[in-house]
Amino acid sequence: MNEQVNGLIDQAVELVALYGLKVIGAIAILIIGFFIAGRVAGFTKKGLARSSVDPMLQGFISSLVKYTVLAVTVIAVLNQFGVQTASLIAVLGATGLAIGLALQGTLSNVAAGVMLLLFRPFKVGDYIEVAGQAGTVKDVSLFTSELATPDNVQIIVPNSQVWGSSIVNYSFHSTRRLDLALGIAYEDDIGKAKAAVEDVIKSDSRCKADPAPLVAVSNLGESSVDFVIRIWCEAGDYWDLKWDMTRALKERMDTEGITIPYPQRVVHRLADAAA
Repeated sequence: MNEQVNGLIDQAVELVALYGLKVIGAIAILIIGFFIAGRVAGFTKKGLARSSVDPMLQGFISSLVKYTVLAVTVIAVLNQFGVQTASLIAVLGATGLAIGLALQGTLSNVAAGVMLLLFRPFKVGDYIEVAGQAGTVKDVSLFTSELATPDNVQIIVPNSQVWGSSIVNYSFHSTRRLDLALGIAYEDDIGKAKAAVEDVIKSDSRCKADPAPLVAVSNLGESSVDFVIRIWCEAGDYWDLKWDMTRALKERMDTEGITIPYPQRVVHRLADAAA
C-alpha cells in the first residue's frame, strides 16, 4: 500500500515538475492578456471619442480589438502546453468562412454601417433621398438606417442599399436655390412683369441678395412668354418660401393686370356644327 502511495506521489511530483512551470506561465499569460485587452480597448475607445467618431462605432471597434487580443492570448496559452494551434487556427478560419458565407447579407450591412458611421455622408436630422426612398434621417445603426417621411411614416433601409446607391442630401448645404416658373400673355409688357417679379422678391427678407436673384425670359411657349425665377434662401426656408412666393406672384400679377395664361378648351355641340 505504501508503495502505491509513494508511486502516486512520485508521479505527481513528476507532473508538477513537467507542467508546473507551464501552468504558471499559462496563468501569467492569461492575466497579462486580459489586462492588455482591457487597456487596449479603453485606449481605442478614448481615441475614437477624441476623433468624434459615432458612439455606437466606438463600442463596436473597441470590442472587436478586445476580443482579438483575447483570441491571441488563448492561442498563446495553448502553445504553452504544446497544442498544435496551426490546425486549430485553420479550423477556426474555415468555420469563420462558413459563417461569413451564411451571413454575407448581414455582414455586408454591418460593413456598410461602419462606412456610413465613418464617412458620415449624412447625419441624424438631414433630409435625404436614397435607395428610392426619401425622408428625414432618424437613426443609423450597424444594420439599418431609419428614415421618416414628411407625413411621419417610418422607413427602414438596409445599410448595404444605402451605401451602394447614390445619396442625395438636401440638408448638407446651409443654402438652397428655389426655382420657379411664371408665364404671361404675349400681349402683356415683359418689362413690367419682370419689374413686378423683382419687387416681390425684394419684399421678402428670406430671399438672399447674394447670390443675386435671377429673373429672365426662358421660353416663348405656344400661349405664353415664360419666365424662369431663381432665388437663393436658407435651406430651412425652402418650402415655406416656395409656397409664399407662388401665392405672392399670382396676387401681384393680378394687381398689375398681367394675365397668366392657362389652357382653354372650347366644346361645340354636334347640332351647332351641323347647322
